[in-house]
Amino acid sequence: MQLYTKVGDKGMTKLVNGSTVSKDSDRVWAYGTIDELNTYIGLSITKLDSNENEIKAELLHLQHCLFDLGTDLANPDLTPEAMRFEPDNLSWLEKLIDRYQDEPPAIKRFILPGGSEQSALFQVCRTTARRAERQIVTLNWSTKLPADLLKFVNRLSDYFYAIARVINYRLHTPEVFYEHGNQVFK
Repeated sequence: MQLYTKVGDKGMTKLVNGSTVSKDSDRVWAYGTIDELNTYIGLSITKLDSNENEIKAELLHLQHCLFDLGTDLANPDLTPEAMRFEPDNLSWLEKLIDRYQDEPPAIKRFILPGGSEQSALFQVCRTTARRAERQIVTLNWSTKLPADLLKFVNRLSDYFYAIARVINYRLHTPEVFYEHGNQVFK
């Protein structure tokens, strides 16, 4: 298999349906950022201890979800029948968020990203997920995307935030509160 196609030499790329678009189109920005997030997840998996096999398995499943989601974003002819992303993944992700948010002690102020290396990587995933969400919302203005896809991407950053806090908690790494912040969580 030849890795280069030369289509990109002029700043263009092919979509799932074979059409050609600019590499800076809203669609390519959206699925490209999902791909970037997937890469950060892969890196994060390598940094987890062997006692975090459950989280590793969740992250691996999430990587498959994101590959499906990215493929759907790259398909301008997307129909409900052609979707690869499984809407059931939304409730799966929400259950994980609900479980993880209650493990570390509740907080009332913002925390700074960091603590352990693993937690910091999940904060990178969180912010990359937020960027992907913004780009998908932009794409949705011109292309009507399935609502579950938008909801799932919105929940991703919550998941990574919850996991970042859980990892610090499990590693007994203190969180650093934003010193100029007031109570924001009730």
